[in-house]
Amino acid sequence: MKKIYLLLALTLFFACDSNTYEDLEEPTTVDGPVTYQTTVKAIVDANCIRCHSPGGVSSFRPLTTYQEVKDAVQNTNLLDRIQRQNGETGQMPQTGRMPQDKINLILQWRADGLPEN
Repeated sequence: MKKIYLLLALTLFFACDSNTYEDLEEPTTVDGPVTYQTTVKAIVDANCIRCHSPGGVSSFRPLTTYQEVKDAVQNTNLLDRIQRQNGETGQMPQTGRMPQDKINLILQWRADGLPEN
């Protein structure tokens, strides 16, 4: 009986893992400059549009066009909010933090001057 408990304990121990979704996802790589059309739009569409579009709970701050996203980066705390850790007040998206490589691409887009194409 002790062997069964030991075997169960060892199985449970080795089954525990601390992988996050970031560890499991392949990092996003971009050949060439980071632009809204080639990179950022897909990230925003996948992570923000559900709430930040007409009919969404945050439709008062839409992120559906280049100009809206550019304005949010330049004139609001969007970059701060997407970099907050899970559980922090104001963290976006509310469903969970974006993978760091996606955040880095948005930061690179800003550093590159927020090009559209």
